[in-house]
Amino acid sequence: MATKIFSKVLLLLGLSFSGQLFAAPEIQSWQTDNGARVNFVPVMDLPMLDVRVVFDAGSARDNGIGGVALLTNGLLAEGAGKQSAQKLAEQFEAVGADFSNGSLKDMAWVSLRSLREDRYLQPALKNLKNILSQPDFLPESFNRELNRMKISRQASKQSPSTIASEAFYKALYDDHPYALPSGGTDESLQRLTLGHVTAFYKQYYVARNAVISIVGQMTRQQAEEMANELVSGLASGERAEALPEVKPLTASKTIRIDFPSRQSHVLVGQPGTRRGDADYFALYVANHPFGGSGFTSRLVDEVREKRGLAYSVYSYFSPMRADGPFMLGLQTRNDQAEQALDIVNKELQKYVAEGPTDDELNASLQNITGGFPLKTDSNKKIIEYLSMIGFYDLPLDYLNTFIGKVKAVNQSAIKDVLQRRVQPDRMITVIVGGQSSAAAAGG
Repeated sequence: MATKIFSKVLLLLGLSFSGQLFAAPEIQSWQTDNGARVNFVPVMDLPMLDVRVVFDAGSARDNGIGGVALLTNGLLAEGAGKQSAQKLAEQFEAVGADFSNGSLKDMAWVSLRSLREDRYLQPALKNLKNILSQPDFLPESFNRELNRMKISRQASKQSPSTIASEAFYKALYDDHPYALPSGGTDESLQRLTLGHVTAFYKQYYVARNAVISIVGQMTRQQAEEMANELVSGLASGERAEALPEVKPLTASKTIRIDFPSRQSHVLVGQPGTRRGDADYFALYVANHPFGGSGFTSRLVDEVREKRGLAYSVYSYFSPMRADGPFMLGLQTRNDQAEQALDIVNKELQKYVAEGPTDDELNASLQNITGGFPLKTDSNKKIIEYLSMIGFYDLPLDYLNTFIGKVKAVNQSAIKDVLQRRVQPDRMITVIVGGQSSAAAAGG
């Protein structure tokens, strides 16, 4: 019965909110008794509650044991409070609650979506608290999940896109924690032990290293009580230390990797920007007309429409705790890879030198600002923004000021930021596919 009610409410969730309501929500912020940071947006229209707890516990914290962050997060719900993974799942299902968890390079999280009525919400929160603060980390669960990671690792070797991505990050970041794959390497998965998992949990799954985001039908007092109770079983601990700075590239490098495929996967890029960077909005707007606006972008026009060399070609900045990548990518037939890459490089050089046209910039500003309300029109979307704002220590008025900061970007700002931050003569290029005559080349 609870599941049916939950499904109906989810349908209403998609129909009932307007962009105007969520375009600029008021974010309330505080800390729990043991030091977890909390961001809260009350939404009283529907009887729903979304909770997400994010930890600075992504693979950038693996400390030489690649895969430990991902495995630790995955094991949280594989047994907690002396209850099996199946029992935990059944308890969520019994009250119509939706639980999820995951891990990336910067962060790891657990999330809960529940009906607001206490007979549904309270059992779901109790279950979530057990997962957070009482994971069992049983040897049999550890061995099972580790074996799955090893199988996934072997499967990734048959994926040209994964091969390209791993080679790109390794070349781009060298000895920085971002260099290695979140799923670990063959060598690290052989070394990984249950002791590494429990030590990782004790260090990083602590209150001061956590951000709790809450969106839904709840008063401030209720939210404070709930947040305190949810993380009361966690040690206070300390926030993770700052990541090292990303080293800028000093020269271009091209890596060619043979793979028995008809298409080549091509990635080009360099260190880009981080969350909170003063240049972020200028870079974000600058990229939109170049390769970030889908089928209307300049790259798509030059590579796909005019020459038919690729179905999809794109570029983006991926801001992270430290400088995330500025990346350009495409897939094309092996015999067209060099031609497509040459066009991409020439277009990048031209764009950095000249910037967008007035028409391109105006269209991008209208597209970004006009579509922004749709990015904040539901509890689910709001909680993702709250988590990002809290995790990266962004201003609480980030959503309120977003459109204004986008509109403030002009031609002069774009030309300035492109010429300061993008160096076409210092790029990492990875080509995976076909049969190349050389394993690598420098330029």
